[in-house]
Amino acid sequence: MTFDPSAATAAYIDSLGAAELARAAAYTAGNHWLLLWGLVVTGAVTWLVVRWGILDRVAERLAKRGPNLRAFAVAAVFFLVSALITLPWSIYEEWWRERGYGRTSQPLADFLGQDAIGILIGTLIGALFVTGVYALIRRTGRRWWLWSGGLAAAVTSLLLLLAPVLIEPIFNDYRPVPAGEVRDALVVMAQQSGVPTDRIFVYDGSRQSNNFTANVSGLGGSARIAISDVAFKGASLDEVRAVTGHEIGHYVLGHVWRGVLVISLLAVAFFFLADRLYPRFARAFGSRAALGDPAGLPVLVFIVSLLAVLAQPVFNALSRYDETEADRYSLETVDLPDALASALVKTAEYRNPRPHPLQEAIFYTHPSVERRVRMAMEWKAAQGGG
Repeated sequence: MTFDPSAATAAYIDSLGAAELARAAAYTAGNHWLLLWGLVVTGAVTWLVVRWGILDRVAERLAKRGPNLRAFAVAAVFFLVSALITLPWSIYEEWWRERGYGRTSQPLADFLGQDAIGILIGTLIGALFVTGVYALIRRTGRRWWLWSGGLAAAVTSLLLLLAPVLIEPIFNDYRPVPAGEVRDALVVMAQQSGVPTDRIFVYDGSRQSNNFTANVSGLGGSARIAISDVAFKGASLDEVRAVTGHEIGHYVLGHVWRGVLVISLLAVAFFFLADRLYPRFARAFGSRAALGDPAGLPVLVFIVSLLAVLAQPVFNALSRYDETEADRYSLETVDLPDALASALVKTAEYRNPRPHPLQEAIFYTHPSVERRVRMAMEWKAAQGGG
C-alpha cells in the first residue's frame, strides 16, 4: 500500500484522544488570553506606582547622590514593588493554573523560593540595564533609542553567555548524560555534528514542569544542549535521538545568534516608538516625570510591554522558521521521522496540535504539532517509507 502522510499525521494526533485534545486546546487558548491579562496587570501596576508616588520620593531623596545611583535605586525599587504587587497574579499564572492542568507538581513553597531568587536576579540585572538606558538618554540626546538598542544587544549577548554558567544552575541541577546506550548514541551524534561531546546535559526539569522538553542555551564556549529528565523518563532512545537532533540543529545553524539580532532590532524599534509615545502615555497615567527622569520608568516599561505584545506575530514567525529548520536538520541527520513525530505528540499535551491558522500565526512560537508531524511524515514518504 502507498504510504499516506495525511492519514499517518491524523493517526498520530488522534492518538491523544478527544478528551486530551480538548484539554490541550483549552490550556493553549488560556495561555493566549494570559498575554492580554498580563498587559492589563502591567497597566494596573503602572497606575498604582505612579499614583502612590513611591519613585518620586526615592528620586528626591537621592537627588544629590549622582544620576546613576539615582537611576539604579529608582529602578530597583520599581522592580521589587512591581514583583510584590503582581505576586498573586504570578502564583495564579505560573503555579496554580499550571498545577490545575497537570503541567507541574512543584510544591508552592519551592515555587515561591525560586520565584524570590528570580525576582532578586531580575531586579539586579534590570536595574543595571535601566541605569545604562538613562545614562544614554542624558549623553546622546534624541538618538538615545539607537544607542539603547545597542546596549540591549550587548546585555542580551552577555546574559546568553553567562546564563548556563551562573544563572541556570541556581534553579536546576545540570549533569552530563549518564553512561549507557543513550549517552553513547548522543556522543556519536555530537561528534558527527561538530558539537563538543561535553556540552550535552540532562537537568531536573521535572522540578518545575512535567512538560516533555529540551533546549539549547549559551553562546560560544558556554553553549550547551540540555534535555529535561522528563524526556528521559518517558521517551524511547529513538525519540531522545530525534529530539536531540532538533536541538543540535539549533546549535549548528546558529539560531541563538539570529535571536540576538532579532532582539536587538526590536529593541531599537521599541525604544524609538517609546521616545515618540512617552508624553501621551505619561499624561494618561498621570505622571509628570519627563522621559529622562527615572521616576517615569513605570510608563516606559508599560510602553515597551505593549509594543512587545503587539510584535508577537513578527517574533513568533521568525521563531517558527527556526523551529522548522531544526526539525528539518533532525530529519536529514538522524532520519527518524516516526520517533520525531511521536516525541512531538508528547508536546501536544500542552500545545494545541490543531490550532486555527490565524491563532498559529499570531501566538505560536513553534509550528503546530500537526504541521510538524506532517512534515516528518512527508519526509518519510519521500524516503520511500511505509
